[in-house]
Amino acid sequence: MPQHFLKFALVLSSFCFNTALIAAEVGNPMPACLVSPLGETKTEDLQKYKGQILYVDFWASWCIPCAHSFPFLNELHEQFKDKGLQIVGINMDENVDDAKAFLAKFPASFTVLADVTQQCAKDFDVKAMPSSYIVDKKGLIHHVHLGFRPGETEELRALVASLLAEK
Repeated sequence: MPQHFLKFALVLSSFCFNTALIAAEVGNPMPACLVSPLGETKTEDLQKYKGQILYVDFWASWCIPCAHSFPFLNELHEQFKDKGLQIVGINMDENVDDAKAFLAKFPASFTVLADVTQQCAKDFDVKAMPSSYIVDKKGLIHHVHLGFRPGETEELRALVASLLAEK
């Protein structure tokens, strides 16, 4: 086998194995990933939300900005749930009791699931807590947002509203 063909095959295979990194970018399809209700073993695929505007928010109990983001996410959920917005908070805690204690202090009116294997976070290439991904009706990542600062809420709200208004 010629040497240049072998190099090409290695480069091509590295792209195939790194699709999760590519998939987490704006304009690419949302990764298919399995998550579970807190403390349960059954799984569900985030792809089930295709056709809706999906706000995926990775969070952890130890994350102070996550605690600040929950009131905004609850408000966003209440404002847009009847217009097609689905918010899914994906917990990253290793101990489910930590997540439950957090939720006792900061209740969520939106769907909360867990990424027990951490594979979903890898597929989304989560780099910060919280990390949010806004996915359009076609299942394409429209916006990636790292961290949470209260001054950014109106921009996020406007983005969600504009996506919901699209036909």
